[in-house]
Amino acid sequence: MAVTIYGIKNCDTMKKARAWLDKKGVAYDFHDYKTAGIERGRLEGWAGKVGWETLLNRAGTTFRKLPDKDKEGLTEKKAIALMLDQPSMIKRPVLDVGGKLLVGFKPELYDKAF
Repeated sequence: MAVTIYGIKNCDTMKKARAWLDKKGVAYDFHDYKTAGIERGRLEGWAGKVGWETLLNRAGTTFRKLPDKDKEGLTEKKAIALMLDQPSMIKRPVLDVGGKLLVGFKPELYDKAF
């Protein structure tokens, strides 16, 4: 089963998720979307599976620093444009386990997935 974890290398939550996968002996590919970017089609696909509201990291400093006009009246199209422009606004990690997505790191959900 193909496993890919998407996120940013230096994120603390990413470090916890990768450590969990390593400890459990789960082989995975790591995609750093801060350096490698992220395709619109992938983001749109994720939004279709889990909802753009789940993907958009509103708690992060990047989102909080946006002008109010960018934060108001969010739609899927606007949220995807923001995430494409600034990938650090994508909630981390996004774990793709054979097409099933887990957004954020919760050890109990990872336990169920593996």
